[in-house]
Amino acid sequence: MSGQMAQAFAHNFLGHSPRWYKACVIVFLILNALAFFTLGPVVAGWMLVLEFIFTLAMALKCYPLMPGGLLVLQAVALGMTTPKALYDELVHNFPVILLLMFMVAGIYFMKDLLLFLFSRLLLGVRSKAVLALMFCFLSAFLSAFLDALTVTAVIISAAVGFYAVYHRVASGNDPRQDSSVDEDHDLPSLHHQDLEQFRAFLRSLLMHGAVGTALGGVCTLVGEPQNLLIGHEMGWHFVDFFIKVAPVSLPVLVAGLVTCVALEKLRWFGYGTLLPDNVRAVLADYAEEDNRERTARQRAALIVQGIAALILIVALALHLAEVGLIGLTVIVLITAFTGITDEHRLGSAFKDAMPFTALLVVFFAVVAVIHDQHLFSPLIQWVLALPADQQPGMLFIANGLLSAISDNVFVATIYITEVKQAFVAGNMTQEHFETLAVAINTGTNLPSVATPNGQAAFLFLLTSAIAPLVRLSYGRMVWMAMPYTAVMGGLGWYAVTYWL
Repeated sequence: MSGQMAQAFAHNFLGHSPRWYKACVIVFLILNALAFFTLGPVVAGWMLVLEFIFTLAMALKCYPLMPGGLLVLQAVALGMTTPKALYDELVHNFPVILLLMFMVAGIYFMKDLLLFLFSRLLLGVRSKAVLALMFCFLSAFLSAFLDALTVTAVIISAAVGFYAVYHRVASGNDPRQDSSVDEDHDLPSLHHQDLEQFRAFLRSLLMHGAVGTALGGVCTLVGEPQNLLIGHEMGWHFVDFFIKVAPVSLPVLVAGLVTCVALEKLRWFGYGTLLPDNVRAVLADYAEEDNRERTARQRAALIVQGIAALILIVALALHLAEVGLIGLTVIVLITAFTGITDEHRLGSAFKDAMPFTALLVVFFAVVAVIHDQHLFSPLIQWVLALPADQQPGMLFIANGLLSAISDNVFVATIYITEVKQAFVAGNMTQEHFETLAVAINTGTNLPSVATPNGQAAFLFLLTSAIAPLVRLSYGRMVWMAMPYTAVMGGLGWYAVTYWL
């Protein structure tokens, strides 16, 4: 009986994660305790940071909240930081938590409008290069004012919908009835080639859209969570942030859009596949029938969402309130005027945001350890000891490399806090502090597209329902992101070094 219970506990620990991963977490916890009592809290602190980055890099094996949370709980128990230090970090970064809680949920209620726009785009544009450009640009624009995760969710929803419609029709099923689209055994052989081509077509659009969220997300205060965090530390409002970052973000945006068109024209790195005519015909027939059956209430809801989107953009531009409160305003307006009054329907809007919000609290706990043990002070001092003109470029590279293998919000939190401490200590001017803040922000946003680990939107895409359907693997994402990484990272570094 005792053996069965031990097996049950072992199986339950971190669920379906691989055994080697579970063993790693247990070894981490044992080694941390030994290091703390024998080598001291600084060594144990560095071990904690590296282990936490490991959990972020292995996010596909297990969501980092659980293993990262265990590591943080141990750190608090050992005295490497305190609950009060963590609470102070949370209070200091409360605007970021508000953003994740309410803005992502607010955009959830705009999904119908966004899906409508992307659907019209997919079927209305014949040229693949123009379609890819518009997909990338629209994703960038929406991410600049909304939220990269939500925009990615909309693109995924549209792609899943289109894929399911064609797969069901090709399999002889009713496209409006739920049926499995995971298997191709019911698909006649004459449709297999069209399906493979359609998968490649969707893969390229999904990657263009995901990169677009990064291109637009770097531009504004609300584009990415770390932007708001950095803007909060600097005291920048929406317009201030846009102007400060523009010398880097706007040239990179243009270069990214040019790269998008070039990849489609040259058909490099898995891009350039066209939408098969048979697939287009099926999707067009479905969309036309959908339009005919749209009710007056559904059309009215789309109008309300459009008005709410305009209010959102104006409120953000004029900084009428904290970003999270503007998101709550959007929730109230859309739900009140579209008839959403059920508590369970409201709850669905918060499902995407809350896991990452909880993970952000763990981020801040690790940051509290870094503060209390002064772990990053020597590194920041080394960077600040360099000539002033070299510091922004070095920070960009350091942030980019670390963000590509871990998480850009975590990296940005560490670096902006350490640099601000140096500024408060009188080690730099206000102007130089602002330049370094821009370097940190762009460094965590641009080169991090190299891997799914660096961008939350990329990781969301990789773990979504559409990825296995269109055969979008980790390695394929890295390969397809490679040209964007080179262009965005290279030009970003040059702009930070010479144009700020």
